[in-house]
This record gives sequence, structure tokens and C-alpha cells, in this order.
Amino acid sequence: MSETTATARSHRVARMTGRDPRERHRAATPLELLFDLTFVVAFSQISSEAAHFLEVGEVSTVLLGFLFAGFAVTWAWINYSWLASAYDNDDVFFRIATLIEMVGVLILALGVPPLFESIHEGEYVDNGVMVAGYVVMRIAAIALWLRAAAHDPAHRKTCLAYVVNISIAQLGWIALIFVNLPLPATLLCAVILASFELAGPPFAELKYGRTPWHPHHIAERYGLLVIITLGEVILGTILAISAVLTAQGWTFETAMVAFGGTSLAFGLWWVYFMMPSGTLLARHPERGFVWGYGHIILFGSLVGVGAGLHVAAQVITHEAHVDATFALLCVAVPVLVFQIMLFTLYTLLLREFDPFHIWLFVGAVVMLAFSVVAVSAGASIGTALLIVAASPVVIIVGYETVGWRHQAAALEKDAARA
Repeated sequence: MSETTATARSHRVARMTGRDPRERHRAATPLELLFDLTFVVAFSQISSEAAHFLEVGEVSTVLLGFLFAGFAVTWAWINYSWLASAYDNDDVFFRIATLIEMVGVLILALGVPPLFESIHEGEYVDNGVMVAGYVVMRIAAIALWLRAAAHDPAHRKTCLAYVVNISIAQLGWIALIFVNLPLPATLLCAVILASFELAGPPFAELKYGRTPWHPHHIAERYGLLVIITLGEVILGTILAISAVLTAQGWTFETAMVAFGGTSLAFGLWWVYFMMPSGTLLARHPERGFVWGYGHIILFGSLVGVGAGLHVAAQVITHEAHVDATFALLCVAVPVLVFQIMLFTLYTLLLREFDPFHIWLFVGAVVMLAFSVVAVSAGASIGTALLIVAASPVVIIVGYETVGWRHQAAALEKDAARA
């Protein structure tokens, strides 16, 4: 291969001095994409367990399991992604640390089923395997932050603040395994520890200075995880199609389920990428905290849509203990949460309220409500899924005809202020 088509590059140990936050054409690396694949497994485990308990109407078990497992998975991803945006030098140390993080994700995923089962039993939380995987990931993160502290004097205090926050939190999570508290006490301690971890980045970056993360790179990384999480919606659609084929063969209902589920995933993708995240994060990096943290709920909502479609598949094959209306609610409610979070994040990121969004939101909610009413009145799940898929279409049509002009004007106004 000639010099003009390839450049040899060593991955020997190098200094983690920080990336240029204004670097042009910064994009996700192959290592980051490989790292993200392990979260396919983690999200799939959460979605499958949620669907399993929703099929028997155990909503409280699903909500608690979602909160516990969803936070652990997404928070670990968020921490790694922001660290990599600032300090990924692609040397052998960083690659091996990423490998350890990936192993931690897989261990964490193995702990999801016993977590849900223990919450269902209601005596104590069997979180040992999950916490072990989480701690493995966080140990790798501590090692990377220590290297950054050693090699980047300008941000040393910030990096060490991360180390202290993560280390104290991990001691708390490990202690939680061995004290074997009752379920309510365990959940209370988990909320306290999670709140402590969430407070770590704002404290470190606002008190000691922002690490050199790249706004457009971060926006791309979040967008890529949204796409990966939408894979759960596609998987749920496949299960629903298979269920219809098993029960009825190739029918018009099969086509409606296939088109409805796929269109829903496509519509959610479309509306998410209407948000000009990279541009606004570049102008207002301090808004990254609320934007980044809000995605925890947004990612969870997409996993929830996939779980809801799993439940719909079980209802179609008459293997669930819930009816079609409940199954449809399991899809429509997460879609509603996704849309609420998307409008909220957009408004908080742009810091400008557009009354037109109220009409878009109302139109989207009306379609979701109509889908539930339709299936309650006897419509098939395939028909109801088509109506649910029309909910993001309302937002898409509104944006593509009118909303984009509002956004352009708001961005111009924001640029003038900035």
C-alpha cells in the first residue's frame, strides 16, 4: 500500500496530555464503536428482563430494576465517553483500559437477571454481580484519570477530583453488597450513592476547570448510542413480526406490525437528530451537564420501547398474562417519555421556549392516546402500532414544514448573544 493511501502508526504508551477541543473533523474512533457494542448486550438484558416481568403485570419490579440497572449501564458509558473525548490518545494503555471496561460491561449485564428476580421477591437486592461489573469498569476509569492527572498539569486538580469521587462511590457500592440490607434500605443507599456520583463531574469541572472534551465529538457519541439503543426497538419489532407469523402466517396484520415497528424506530431516530446538540454545546459547554444527564432517561425510554414490543409479541402469541391494551401502553408510555425528554433537552440546551413546540407535543400525545383508545376498542396490535408510529411523524412534519425556520432563527439569535 502506498504512502498516499495509508499511514503507519504506533500504539506504544504515550502521554495523555488532552485533546484539542477545537479539533476539526473529530469523529468517533473504531475503539469507541467497539466499546459501544458491549452496551447492546447490556441494554438487551435490561429490555428482556423488563419484558419478562411486564408480561405478568409486575410494573413495580420493572421500574425499580430499570432505575438500578439503567443507571449503572448508562452512567458508566457516559463517564467513559466524556473521558475519551478529552484524553483518548489511542495508545496501548488506553486500549487495554477500554478492554477492561468492556469486560466490566459484560459482567454487569450478567447481573441484570438476578437483580430483577431479587427485586421481584422483595426481600433484598441481589446486586453482587452487577456491582462487580460496575466496579471493574470504574477501576479502569480511575486508572485513566490518574494518568491524565500525571500527564496534564493544567487539569490535574480536575482529574484528581474525578478520581476521589469515583473511588469513594465504589467503596460505597462494594459495601452495599456485603451489608445485605432489606430492599427499601438498599434502594435508599443506591439513590444516595448515585446522587454522589452524579455530583462528581459538575463539582470537578466547575470548581477546577473543564477538561478538554470535544462538543461535536460528544454530540456524535450520544447520537451513536441512541442509534444502538434503537436496535432494541428493531429487535422488539422482529419478535412481534415472528409472533404474528406464528399465530396467523403472512397476513395484512404481519405487514402492519412490520411497518409500524420499523417506522416507529425510524421516526424516533429522525426527531432525535433534529436537535443541534454539537453546535450548541460548542457555544455553551456549561450546558453539557443537563444535556448529558438528561440522556440517562432518554436512553432508558428507548430500551423501554423495545421491552414494550417484546410484551406485544407475547400478547400476540397468547403467552402473556396481560391484555393488548396493557401491551400497547408498554410501548406508548416509553415513547411519551422519550418525547418529553427530547423537548425538555432541546429547550434547556437552546435556552429559548418556542410556543410552536406545544402544538407539536400535543399532536404527538394525541396520536399516542388514540392508539391506546383504538386497541381498547378492539383494534389489532398492528393497527395500534401504526398509530403509535404516527406520533413522531407529527413532530417530523411540523419541523420540516415550519419548525426548521423557527430553529434557524433561534440559532441565529443564540449566536448573536454568544
